[in-house]
Amino acid sequence: MKALILSGGKGTRLRPLTYSGAKQLVPVANRPILFYCIDNIAQIGIKEVGIIISPETGREIKEAVGNGSLWNIKIQYIIQDIPGGLAHAVKVARDFLGDSPFVMYLGDNLIGGGIDRFLHDFERNSPDALILLKEVEDPKNFGVAEVSANGRLIRLIEKPDEPPSNLALVGIYIFSQNIHRAIEMIKPSKRGELEITDAIQKLIDMGFTVESFILDTWWLDTGKKDDLLTANAIVLDEWLKGSINGSVDGASKLLGRISVGKGSVIKSSTIRGPVVIGENTTIEDSFVGPYTSIGNNVRIKNSSAEHSVIMDGSELRDIERMEESLIGRRVTLLRNSRHKALRLMLGDDSVVEV
Repeated sequence: MKALILSGGKGTRLRPLTYSGAKQLVPVANRPILFYCIDNIAQIGIKEVGIIISPETGREIKEAVGNGSLWNIKIQYIIQDIPGGLAHAVKVARDFLGDSPFVMYLGDNLIGGGIDRFLHDFERNSPDALILLKEVEDPKNFGVAEVSANGRLIRLIEKPDEPPSNLALVGIYIFSQNIHRAIEMIKPSKRGELEITDAIQKLIDMGFTVESFILDTWWLDTGKKDDLLTANAIVLDEWLKGSINGSVDGASKLLGRISVGKGSVIKSSTIRGPVVIGENTTIEDSFVGPYTSIGNNVRIKNSSAEHSVIMDGSELRDIERMEESLIGRRVTLLRNSRHKALRLMLGDDSVVEV
């Protein structure tokens, strides 16, 4: 069994943040989203992992992930020159995959738990594809499955105008080698891409076995700001372990589960968890509320922030209240007026005065 993780694409839904970085490396609870995907792959014992990268952000992915030694796996990077769709990514990875069955994992998807049980089902039943489904409020934005009353998969449709159900395809799949035959037989969609939903539908049409599993835990496609903030909140709530490795003075109050990295200093401030604070960060005369992730080398003074992600090297000064915001790297946020609240998404190297 091998794994293929898709970390290409342009990240248009997270712009302007992703003009200068890969969307899969945006942090959730101070770890890149992509790392959680690799965690799940490594935990089921897969050792050979291919990562699809784009020419624009591939070097950044390589620098962050390395050769896989952090997870005791071997990584091969595969360039997808154009964003030609998920099935196109499988096609360009054909030499790496060979005739092995494989897990395909979208590098910006998070689920509430591991994938071992899905792999066990695949190994026990030997289908040609195992897909995960999840009920969603707006299925028009996803690949959608139509399932019979007895749970049999009937058909799949990519981003339908009139969805036959509210069951969306989660960005995690397990395939046999027969998926390659199906991909060779499909044509580009109206978006000009080779859709993995069309390839799976082709397997069904050819009489191959396709099984589905309705996910009973949370699933988030973190391609948009609000989804990313929700993922950050869930991960902090469920997985954060409190630890204080920095300096906290006697005038400060720490309430709930809080992680403070090495070299960080908290002075005359209140931190209400769950909150994670990176290394060499200073928080002074401030309030940091629940579900906030603060990166390394951040400076926060005389400010209030909650339910936000603040990335490395940024500074908040005299911000009366900031909430539900995604702040990129090396952002400077100053205040010179008295508006009550700020809701922001700022790209790298920004300077904002409000």
